[in-house]
Parts: sequence; C-alpha cells; structure tokens
Amino acid sequence: MPEFAHLQESKVNSKVIYDGQIIQVYVDTIALANGQQSIREVVRHCPCVAILAVTDEDKVVLVRQFRYPTDKPLLEVPAGKMDGDASETAEQTAARELAEETPYTASRLELIHNFYTAPGFCDEYMYLYRAYGLKMNSELKPDEGEVVDTVLYTREQALQALRNKEIEDIKTIAALQHWLLEC
Repeated sequence: MPEFAHLQESKVNSKVIYDGQIIQVYVDTIALANGQQSIREVVRHCPCVAILAVTDEDKVVLVRQFRYPTDKPLLEVPAGKMDGDASETAEQTAARELAEETPYTASRLELIHNFYTAPGFCDEYMYLYRAYGLKMNSELKPDEGEVVDTVLYTREQALQALRNKEIEDIKTIAALQHWLLEC
C-alpha cells in the first residue's frame, strides 16, 4: 500500500458552474480513501510565471497595479499567465511578461522554484524565474486593460516593506525572501 494512500481523493463526478476566459469553477463530488464522499469547489487556472528581476545596481524591479479583487493597488514582482494553447514555454512567458510590465528585458532567465499559489481551492501553478542581465530596452506594452507602474527597491526598502506588511502578494513575498536570503 502506498505511503499516502489514506490521503487519496478521487473524483466521482464534476459539474462546471462557471467557464470564463481565465478560470473555470467546478463543484466536484469526491470519494475519500475511507469510502465517504465529500464536495470540493475547485478553481482551474492556467499556469503562470513570476519574475525576480534585479538591476545591476542591486535593486529589485517591482510593479504596482490596482487589483480589483482586493480593491487596492498591490506591489508585486512582474508576473502573468501562460498562453492557454501551450504555444509558449514558462521561460518564454517570463521573458514576455517582464518586457510587457516593465521597461526591462533579461539576457538570461533561471528557474528558481515552482509552486501552487492557493492549493486549498485552486490548481494555479506558478513558475518563479530569476532574471539576469537586465537592459532597459523593452518595446512591449502592458496588456490591454492593464495599468502598471514600475518601482525599484533596494534590499533595505524591500525588507522594510515586508516588515511593514506593505507587500501582501505571496509570489512577491516568496521572490523577495529568495533575493534577501541569497547574500
């Protein structure tokens, strides 16, 4: 018997309750390993990327944008969703998103980590990249309906923003912790 068999859940049936452009929402009936059934509400989301970009002056590149679900602007690392038709790799998406959301491009990207963003209800999977060799030469613009400001923070400013709870976005917290701990 596999080590975690007592934790296994399997889908009995599934009902789509919303089918949007970015997410789909399902109500699934699942069977537990003990034979009981339960309900899971699941948000399906395409994979995403986030980019930890640091300038030659050792300043992290952040973006500030209004996030409607939170009803306020958030300070975040550049990020975005991968194309749903799988025409773009995660690394290609990271390069594109950095260039769309900031004035920067990178000569090299390196995968730092990948993780689920909210596994209690959502399957969104994120790839966190570190961008190297930044150049301020992007000619791309943000997506339609997206307004962002580029903000540069020193390590001390980033640390202070974390301490003051000014940064509330988990992908940004993870990226900044990686950056702050690498010295």
